[in-house]
Amino acid sequence: MNDYDWLSTPVGIDADCWVSRSGCRTVLVVIHTMVSCQRLLDVIDYVESDPRVQVVFTVGPDAFNGPVRPYLYSLGALVLPWRQAIRERFDLAVAAACGGLAELHAPLMVMGHGAGRGKAARPRPDGGPLLTRNPVYGLDVQRLTRDGRVLPSALLLTHEYERDILKRQCPEALAVAVVAGDPCFDRLTASLHWRDRYRHALGVVPDQRLVAVSSTWGRDGLFGRAPDLLSRLMSQLPAGRHRVVAALHPAVWTAHGHRQVRAWTRDCRDAGLILLDPADDWRASIIAADLVIGDHGSVTAYGAALGRPVLQLPSAASTVAVPGSAQQLVSAAAMRLDPSRPIAAQLAAAGPVDGGRVAAALSSRPGQAAPIIRRAMYRLLDLAQPGRHRTADPVPVPVLPGGVRP
Repeated sequence: MNDYDWLSTPVGIDADCWVSRSGCRTVLVVIHTMVSCQRLLDVIDYVESDPRVQVVFTVGPDAFNGPVRPYLYSLGALVLPWRQAIRERFDLAVAAACGGLAELHAPLMVMGHGAGRGKAARPRPDGGPLLTRNPVYGLDVQRLTRDGRVLPSALLLTHEYERDILKRQCPEALAVAVVAGDPCFDRLTASLHWRDRYRHALGVVPDQRLVAVSSTWGRDGLFGRAPDLLSRLMSQLPAGRHRVVAALHPAVWTAHGHRQVRAWTRDCRDAGLILLDPADDWRASIIAADLVIGDHGSVTAYGAALGRPVLQLPSAASTVAVPGSAQQLVSAAAMRLDPSRPIAAQLAAAGPVDGGRVAAALSSRPGQAAPIIRRAMYRLLDLAQPGRHRTADPVPVPVLPGGVRP
């Protein structure tokens, strides 16, 4: 299918001629990247099983949206072409990024796709003088308004400090702000009792330490700034006492291609590296880990919040963490990774940061994201909530290459 192949159902003027259930409220899930896809799949689960609701998906404009459509097809999702999605009306649209949202015709719920809004927006290389203070990405006028109007009907925040940022950057959006907490972190904490299952699935035996390596995308990420780190880990750590699992940001795979990333990591994988596919849920590996090596990305912050010792590559000068955010707390407290020094000694010296403090910076509504977000969704759909929603589910048990889950 390409972007010109419009669907006859379940939306459109003739849809009632073909559907088996008519009169459903339609929810459009706008997915820009594989990262936002995972976030939105967690959230859309709050309404998807309601027989009064029809959920459809579309792929929003983004530099890293290439893998999204085939992944959605693999899930059996009904995917509308973007050109069709912006020409139909929906009862609700849900997104975790901002590209193209002004073109939609629906009440709009917008959420973040990382560990809070913890990073300042990067200025473009061209243009006039730099601002004295870079805006916090996702809470700025540029992304939240269009033609004098606030775009979201509900703007989900993870923490009260984001409301303060919003008050400074886009006060008009305060009326639609909902402090909901972090559904990703809620699922992480709900999965802690499955830690032994995850370790077994990853092939970790009781006497081994599992080292989880996480890299965000771009030249400031670990994979870009320390390209030989994985090979040095595999050569320096005793194989019988350590396993290493790596989660590279999906944008790394999209920007360079799966074949190229696998070629760059072939020797490491031959030596025993567990390299997660970008479609895999990384959360199980962080729960299973004994230690996290990371950068300024969200996964490192989540690992620290779970109490895992952290060894962090110092942020580049171009990376600015928001004061008080989980990313800033981790950067201030974690032991610094020096890729040029022997790795084993650094791992032995690494200790946990104040996980409780980091967790408190991730969410000011711990364990409450699902009911708060669900309530907001049903309000926008103008439907009564059907009974009581279940608690957060543990994240899936990993399946290693070969497709067999132990």
